[in-house]
Amino acid sequence: MLLIIINIAFFSLYSQTSIRDRDYVDTATTMVWTHANFSYQIPFGNGYLAHTFGNNFNIGTGIIVKPRSNWTIEGYFNYMFGSDVILPDSLVLGSMVNHNGDLFDENGLKATIYLEGRYWSFGLGVGKIIPVDRWKNSGIWVKGGIGYLSHKIFITDPDNGVPQLDRETYRKGYDQRSSGIMLSQFIGYVYMHKKRVKSFYAGIELNEIWSKPDRNYSFMLGNTQNLPFQFSGLIGFKIGWIIPLYEKQKIVQFYTY
Repeated sequence: MLLIIINIAFFSLYSQTSIRDRDYVDTATTMVWTHANFSYQIPFGNGYLAHTFGNNFNIGTGIIVKPRSNWTIEGYFNYMFGSDVILPDSLVLGSMVNHNGDLFDENGLKATIYLEGRYWSFGLGVGKIIPVDRWKNSGIWVKGGIGYLSHKIFITDPDNGVPQLDRETYRKGYDQRSSGIMLSQFIGYVYMHKKRVKSFYAGIELNEIWSKPDRNYSFMLGNTQNLPFQFSGLIGFKIGWIIPLYEKQKIVQFYTY
């Protein structure tokens, strides 16, 4: 909670001090923008995702419509990468891994296999921008959404020397792909500069995921059709650059005497 308060205070102060011309008021307007965002996320919970993957990076984009009321309606897509697999190799690759934790290729040489977590998600969200000063398009941004997330173990065999990990036939049996419903919440600050292309937002995002294996059979889990959905979560810091597409703009000028 302290991090959220510090984050809001910082960006609120920045928005007030970075505008040199104090004779303008940025009134709330109808806007449409896209955005490019970056997050660093930490998994938690007892589900398939949290038990399998470590911290990850996330990039995403979307389209946001904001009427003069400062409500926001959003469609988004995110791609998550760079997550280490925290499961032991033997729980991913099974009997291919010997008691020393080594795996050998078809020539009897020690193979180098890379395991990484990959996820992607899409969804819809609704939010509200709450102004804190005369810049009515800027303010505290609170939003929530619902979407769909899929995650799997991305297996790389750079030398293609392990027949059991052939991409076209066997590899899908080891990737433990799972998917399910995701809920998300975000609180932060959105800053709309007079030159809209200089606008950005930042804050804390929380995701709750209920997922289960979605392949009919997994070499490590067996028949997956009767496995239950399990809960995992992701929490992280997100920052995004706003790219304006449309605005019905109205700038009000006033004078003090």
